[in-house]
Amino acid sequence: MTVAPAPGVVEGLDAWRDLPAGQQPAWPDADSLARVTSRLEQLPPLVFAGESDALRAQLAAAGRGEAFLLQGGDCAETFGEATADNIRNKIKTILQMAVVLTYGASLPVVKMGRMAGQYAKPRSSDSETRDGVTLPAFRGDIINGYDFTPEARTPDPQRLLEAYHTSASTLNLIRAFTTGGFASLLRVHEWNRGFTANPAYSRYEEIAAEIDRAIRFMAACGADFDALRTVDLFSSHEGLLLDYERPLTRIDSRTGQPYDCSAHFVWIGERTRELGGAHVDYFSRLRNPIGIKLGPTSSGDDALALMDKLNPTAEEGRITFITRMGASKVRDLLPALVEKVAADGRPVTWVCDPMHGNGITSASGYKTRRFSDVMDEVTGFFEVHRALGTVPGGLHIELTGDDVTEVLGGSEEIDDEGLGRRYETLVDPRLNHQQSLELAFQVAELLRAS
Repeated sequence: MTVAPAPGVVEGLDAWRDLPAGQQPAWPDADSLARVTSRLEQLPPLVFAGESDALRAQLAAAGRGEAFLLQGGDCAETFGEATADNIRNKIKTILQMAVVLTYGASLPVVKMGRMAGQYAKPRSSDSETRDGVTLPAFRGDIINGYDFTPEARTPDPQRLLEAYHTSASTLNLIRAFTTGGFASLLRVHEWNRGFTANPAYSRYEEIAAEIDRAIRFMAACGADFDALRTVDLFSSHEGLLLDYERPLTRIDSRTGQPYDCSAHFVWIGERTRELGGAHVDYFSRLRNPIGIKLGPTSSGDDALALMDKLNPTAEEGRITFITRMGASKVRDLLPALVEKVAADGRPVTWVCDPMHGNGITSASGYKTRRFSDVMDEVTGFFEVHRALGTVPGGLHIELTGDDVTEVLGGSEEIDDEGLGRRYETLVDPRLNHQQSLELAFQVAELLRAS
């Protein structure tokens, strides 16, 4: 880690450099890395501190049951797929889901994309071997290339700059789409009506009809639909690559406090949440709202220790626990974790990631998931919180706005043979556009029953 501290940083901000940092690449050229990170320090922030503060307040509301978080996007963004069409389709999918969830929950939905920064991925092994050849593992476009060649797989610091510029253009388009009329409630509702017109999704026609009546009622009452033409869509990614997050940290001129300005919200993954590790130490010093992934090995004591380190002042909206237990384990393992945290009394927001605990390999060799398992974990998440009297605060979904075939099942019944039609992900399988909307309608039913 060779980045020099920026002038005027808060004391201790670089203490993480002396701690073990998991999942970091072996950069071959320290001088090149230093030049790139120095340039990143000089570039404008991608987001602003005030926006992160607004998100923290909304996440606090979700933790109290006064809002609901929908966080969705790619498992791993790629530079090549950062096109206007792909970005528009992801935004469209998130907006469609949010309208359905808003109606189901009768609550505001906090909309957050796994977008404009989700370029780094943790890996279970540092290397990959094919036909007797061993090369570094693919760690995402921000680090190296997917092609299995020595040139592509060598970590390249220049990719950090490409990640910054691709994120900037993505955020620019997100802001244009969400403020220029594309996100209008009337337009999004028409999209959903088109979805339920498909006979495969006829079971959701009743909810869609109820939403339609509600909108017509609003219109009859003189609702200002112009005020519903814009939405806030916050950016988020796993704060994995510290050589990217650190240079994009800025000191807020209002408060003198550090914010990671690469995204509004960053999370610490299951593989990097070691209490004495670099990631936890670094993010403990930032003012952004922070997510923490908790898998099936997480204990209540682990959660409390992370709260001690990351939120010593017990601030609402600061900590979001994103649980990823797996459908077969969520009802057995989640209750003890939630009970321990609830008994402590400090505020957290609970969110369900039903994707990462449900990975399988299909008979034909594809890395995939079953839609039924994804939905079952969400159902179990709601059941546990309902039984304990705690708040199910949101969903964290890997999705795309395109008609890929990466997840088995759903009403269109993608089978093993069908996976090969449009299996496009480089890392983890994603719900396609239709499966994402189907999940939203089913979660709306759960919210209405809560």
